[in-house]
Amino acid sequence: MIHKTLCILALLLAFTPLYLMADEPAGDDGDQPYYFYHALPYGSESLVGPTRMITNGGFGILQMENRSNQIDDIQWANGWENLWKNLLNPWDSIEAKGWWNFVKSELLPFSVDGASAQYWPNYTNHLIGGGMGYRNMREWYRHRGYEHEKRWALATITVYHFLNEVVEMNDKTNWRVDPVADMYIFNIGGVLLFESDRVARFFGETLNMRDWSFQPLFDPRNGTLEGVGQNYMMRLRLGRTTPWHLFYHWGNSGELGLSREIGGGHSLSAGAGFVAKNLENVDGISETAQLASTFGMFWDRNGSLMASFLYTKDKDYRYRVNVYPGVVKLGALRPGFTFISTRTKEFVAGVTLGNVPLWPVGIGSRVGNDR
Repeated sequence: MIHKTLCILALLLAFTPLYLMADEPAGDDGDQPYYFYHALPYGSESLVGPTRMITNGGFGILQMENRSNQIDDIQWANGWENLWKNLLNPWDSIEAKGWWNFVKSELLPFSVDGASAQYWPNYTNHLIGGGMGYRNMREWYRHRGYEHEKRWALATITVYHFLNEVVEMNDKTNWRVDPVADMYIFNIGGVLLFESDRVARFFGETLNMRDWSFQPLFDPRNGTLEGVGQNYMMRLRLGRTTPWHLFYHWGNSGELGLSREIGGGHSLSAGAGFVAKNLENVDGISETAQLASTFGMFWDRNGSLMASFLYTKDKDYRYRVNVYPGVVKLGALRPGFTFISTRTKEFVAGVTLGNVPLWPVGIGSRVGNDR
């Protein structure tokens, strides 16, 4: 428990230089643009908030098949110690990998060799996703009247990133270059990049980027976290008047396809691609993802995801359905639902209450086989 407490206290100090830069008072809300957060009371956007971002992003690695999703199995102390071992000695970590190997695998986005393509999640999830998440949180806090929106957003994104790295380090004991690249280059770079209104406008208005994260569930009977994952969506209109868009949905997976407007602010999208199934050791210092094929269909309203279906071949979560708040109404409640069918013929089901969006998880249960 002491390690968990130290984690939480230290996380708030992580991005001190950026935090000191964020010394602005709240301005007139009407004079500041909203590129990502529009306070829609339905769909995935109704669930956007700091606690869910921290949960979905911080525990996202638990989606891997070769990682237990039981909270009690996380080796908090070891993960924390090994993370700081590498962050306090980044040159030693890179030397162990080799400078050129570090640059070509973590920084240069050119290699198509899976063993040297650690740069892909660095750019998509940490630089672009993390940067958008920071800006999204700025807008979330501003909409609720918080002063110093940048400071609140930086605190939120810092907790998210550190929790993510501690959970990923888990059982690692040696030099690891992944957290060095993530924390010192891509996470900070994402914040600085999306500080630009021009960049935020491009991703928010031209590419229509949105947060389409899952609805995580806690299973109290098994002590597991199910259906967790921080996801994003972008789509680019293929012509000025056409209802068709090039579509990309990603997080732990990536589905490329097409999206079509069907009227009333509603759109249907579909795509196919690959999902990270397992993390495999490359050289004792880096890991790469073992991939499986995936297909997804999505329905959104004004950019807020209302329902999704994902099929993955050769992965534990074979079929995954998410129905977000606003589709089903039960009096004053705005429930969201998650249904997952696994490869081993187990079934996960759970409910999220949309009218308490700051509560980070819904309640669910996994049944089947010997459970």
